[in-house]
Amino acid sequence: MSKVLILFAHPLFEKSRVHNELLLQAQSLSGVTINDLYQNYPDFDIDVEREKSLLLENDIIIWQHPLYWYSAPAILKQWQDLVLEHGWAYGKYGSALSGKKIFNVITSGGSEMAYQKGGHNKYPIYDFLIPFERTAELCKTTYWPPFWVPGVHRLEIDQIKIYATQFKKLLTALKEDIFSEEDILNHKLLNHLVPIQSMQ
Repeated sequence: MSKVLILFAHPLFEKSRVHNELLLQAQSLSGVTINDLYQNYPDFDIDVEREKSLLLENDIIIWQHPLYWYSAPAILKQWQDLVLEHGWAYGKYGSALSGKKIFNVITSGGSEMAYQKGGHNKYPIYDFLIPFERTAELCKTTYWPPFWVPGVHRLEIDQIKIYATQFKKLLTALKEDIFSEEDILNHKLLNHLVPIQSMQ
């Protein structure tokens, strides 16, 4: 069994229909720890040693956040800057996170079509996640494809609940090591490991 840490960052969580549903499902699972960065550090004064301990205690690390200006909310960058220290997370002698798995759980106002070449945002969603991929690789972790909920402003509540159920099924499967590394990396989105059609 793998232990999962969700590093959650949303400055307007009370207004987020989708992240509320996603976390509601995640909270119901044992072996999943939710670390709400804005709630725990409203003044951005991050407890680095606490965060390091949480990372060491878990096998799978999730950066969960809305896509803000093609990146993450500010506190997640603050977390990366302070917690992923040279000599601990990366560098010649930095291997504390070696072998762990990391991926993004993201929401976007833009649709899937908007995040394609020729679409409104001109580039695929994966291009905007390259800094996360490089960060993960620099820390000697394996970067997995994202779980993505696009077009959130247009989703009806029943659609949101389907995504939330999908997320719960994914977390359960990852905790129980159901999927092989090869299978995970062969998908562009982790959503595809637990197809929505199988839940309808």
